[in-house]
Amino acid sequence: MNQDLQHLKLLSIFHYVVGGLMGLTACIPIIHFVIGVMMIVSPSKMAGSGPPPPPALGWFFALFAGGGMVLGWTAAICMMIAGWFLAHGKHYIFCMVMAGFACLFQPFGMVLGIFTIIVLIRPSVKQLFENGGLPPVADDDDEPRFFDDHIRLDSYNIRSGR
Repeated sequence: MNQDLQHLKLLSIFHYVVGGLMGLTACIPIIHFVIGVMMIVSPSKMAGSGPPPPPALGWFFALFAGGGMVLGWTAAICMMIAGWFLAHGKHYIFCMVMAGFACLFQPFGMVLGIFTIIVLIRPSVKQLFENGGLPPVADDDDEPRFFDDHIRLDSYNIRSGR
């Protein structure tokens, strides 16, 4: 079970990384969006020595590039949300669907999606999700909440003055 928790934590981190890469990749059509807006706003600057391009071409560039960016950013946000759900052991079906969707984002998403599906189909991991979330994991390097939590007089061989 501890190995399952460790795998889910790693998958969560990798979902954040792949989500960030997806969001960055979704920014590529900004160039096309700007060209399309320039064709709409000032077609004379885009004309050169010939006739200006039709406004419909500018709208085509702007709408398809804008739609692609919004779709890519939405997918990236969903991927990061799936990473958060994996870390907290919630929404099993959403995590499974996003693992399948990650396979479309080559090459990192495919590797992440396959490993996520392999981990999520384990009966022990399904049981973790069904129990309503993962148990809190204490880190070894955590400081105690209060100073007196781990220090007692007898633990350090300190004699009282009585």
